[in-house]
Amino acid sequence: MKEILQCIEVALEEFSASATDTPIRTILPFGTENSGVVMPSVAEGLHLMGLKYVNVVPSNINIGKKVINGVVLLTDITTGEPLALLEGSYLTRLRTGALSGVATKYLSRVDSKTLGIIGTGEQAKGLCEAILTVRDIDTIFVHNRSEEKAIAFSEFVVNKFNKQVVICDDPNQVVKESDILVTATTSMNPVFTESLKPGVHVNGVGSFKPTMQELPTSAICHAAKVVVESIESALEEAGDLVVPIQSGLYSKDGIHGELGQIISGSLTGRESEQEVTVFKSVGLAIADIVIAKYFYDKACKNMVGVTVDLT
Repeated sequence: MKEILQCIEVALEEFSASATDTPIRTILPFGTENSGVVMPSVAEGLHLMGLKYVNVVPSNINIGKKVINGVVLLTDITTGEPLALLEGSYLTRLRTGALSGVATKYLSRVDSKTLGIIGTGEQAKGLCEAILTVRDIDTIFVHNRSEEKAIAFSEFVVNKFNKQVVICDDPNQVVKESDILVTATTSMNPVFTESLKPGVHVNGVGSFKPTMQELPTSAICHAAKVVVESIESALEEAGDLVVPIQSGLYSKDGIHGELGQIISGSLTGRESEQEVTVFKSVGLAIADIVIAKYFYDKACKNMVGVTVDLT
């Protein structure tokens, strides 16, 4: 995860320096609440080119299948030949976690000791691992609509990270206890009502469509800094920002800036212990592609994977 976090920092800095061609993703609705998501990116300075295609099917939870399924295609930027096809759900889990891990590194208090997670699906595992990589967390507070899934996630955290986990029946209790808060659900409506306490950092991860609002409007309006991966994408896709803006309670000018700008030093990160900071993540294709290249290089070095002749 430390290596992946470094890859993500490079990708975000390149993106905010306008050194990549990363268009807003294409979302293809199907069924009642499902989405096909197409995300291409080119970064010539990093010698990267690729495409991620994933399907998000929330009801898969009910039949014991993954909510996110898909693939990432990595391409040779010189010849245009396909280099590798990677399974997309695990890569997405790592990418999602690493983006919030980097945001946590630059925006949370260094002395943060408690982590709160609302939504304990697959994405929460990567989020937890990345945040534990950058902050010395003592206790993790979790909430999920399904107590069974909250228990399963807690067991995963205890076994993998040996951290104390407290399961909360009320998501507001998680908010009260957290120095760092993560929301990672597929909810269409805000998942808590509690006011954010001074000094907290929030990673809002779940909503990726303009109609999905996972964070309450008050959390966005009262934050000292709201940071995104891409201002253009966030204003197009992030319901956590779109809904408050459309209601007239927030302005796009209130967004502090992009995370890549903070990494490069052209924008400030956290400036005081009392600041409330919010990182609203919708994902970014260049982040997926840089991780895909990381795995491809490792696979080649270790001679693992399946070779397919396309000629």
